[in-house]
Amino acid sequence: MGNSESVVVQKRLSRFRPEDRPVIEGVFDRLHGNVVVPAGALKNVEAINTLTLEMLQSSMCMLEPDSIIRRSYQGMRSIDYGATASGKVNTSATSGVCREQLVIFLADTLHGTAEERAPLVMAMSRGGVCSKDVTYEEVKEFLQDLISAVVQIMVRKGLLQGWKPAKMGDGCQCVKLLVEQLCSELKPTDQGGYDIACLEDWLFRVPQVSLYLEMLVTEGLNVWPSVRPSLPLLPSCKDTPWEDLRCLLDIPTIMFLASQLPDRYSAPWRLVFSTLVHGESFTRMVGGLTKCGPTLLLIKDSKGYIFGGFASLSWEVRPQFHGDSRCFLFSVFPRLRVHTATGYNQHFMYLNQNQQTMPNGLGMGGQHNYFGLWLNSDFRHGHSRARPICTTFGSPQLSGDEDFILDSMEVWAVGKPELEEGGEGEAKGSVLDMDLEVQVMMEMTSKNLHSQGLRESNVQKH
Repeated sequence: MGNSESVVVQKRLSRFRPEDRPVIEGVFDRLHGNVVVPAGALKNVEAINTLTLEMLQSSMCMLEPDSIIRRSYQGMRSIDYGATASGKVNTSATSGVCREQLVIFLADTLHGTAEERAPLVMAMSRGGVCSKDVTYEEVKEFLQDLISAVVQIMVRKGLLQGWKPAKMGDGCQCVKLLVEQLCSELKPTDQGGYDIACLEDWLFRVPQVSLYLEMLVTEGLNVWPSVRPSLPLLPSCKDTPWEDLRCLLDIPTIMFLASQLPDRYSAPWRLVFSTLVHGESFTRMVGGLTKCGPTLLLIKDSKGYIFGGFASLSWEVRPQFHGDSRCFLFSVFPRLRVHTATGYNQHFMYLNQNQQTMPNGLGMGGQHNYFGLWLNSDFRHGHSRARPICTTFGSPQLSGDEDFILDSMEVWAVGKPELEEGGEGEAKGSVLDMDLEVQVMMEMTSKNLHSQGLRESNVQKH
């Protein structure tokens, strides 16, 4: 760009590694070369030095309809690229996008702050209508176009990480649910509109929007190699019997739920239980989800509601609560929401079977007979009781009816399996370990478990 390059552009380029800067600067020439300029237009300096909407559409033709391309073009056109090194102020008086505007657009979408991305989102949301604020509906429409484009890119470029959309839920419907969830984090001004400050706050608190913009630019405009996002939007999926499965998940929902998991859970997702594949058996489900590490449980009830929970640790069959504060409950349909631990109590995970006096089933949150999510061991009935909310997770009623009938269920292992217990050097259990119900009853009657203290002492000696 020579000595006339603006100070703003120089600062933006400095964010990229030296080997990436030629890639960024070369995008303009590549996009410009995708369209044959008529011979008469070669005499027009503006035609040579600007990028037109048609050129952008030619490069991003995989995206249909092309509303997100038009929005991207409008975002580029809105950029004021500041003063040159000589002090001259640049303004966008042309009918197209100049080289400097494109470079700033690439830098801000790939490496920008929330403060720098907010004006772009503003321009892309209002679609060319000049106003100080944008409306809630305008932001929703922009986000729906953006997420739909990201899903199209992943499908057409083979970035699905092993997932099969044809065997999954309604992606179009779930795009709308994801949009509604993300936009629920928007905080309006006192006048009810959404200005630059509102969008900046939103982008800071909802990082998924910036990730979607990065995917749109890197894959939609083929900006590669090393400037691509380091993390995929989807976890990989392994060892899944897709021929027998109609998955309760869909691509937008996985994008959202994966972003809610603790960072260290980056292992491939594995289906360990499905009623469609393994039958309606509580015992088979227990065998699938124990000792397989962190899991996502999904339940669909007879009213069509889909909901579930994330268990941060391996499930254990015992009449006691376990787990930790990383667990959460969530709903998928008719609303996409996550409900995290409140700190009120430690009733995160409960799994019990074949006991006489304690409840038999699987539960998360709340308390006995009033779980946030409960599936009875008869594998037919369950409940989600929240009056007004579940004490453990602050969640409302997740199912269609408080007492629901199970339609189908899936369990996905989303972390590394735990090591098999009972290895060399481990302390052996006492007689009480063989009957956890007796152990719980003794604890409830304030009886001391002397063997537990002796066992801990022996472990420390080793």
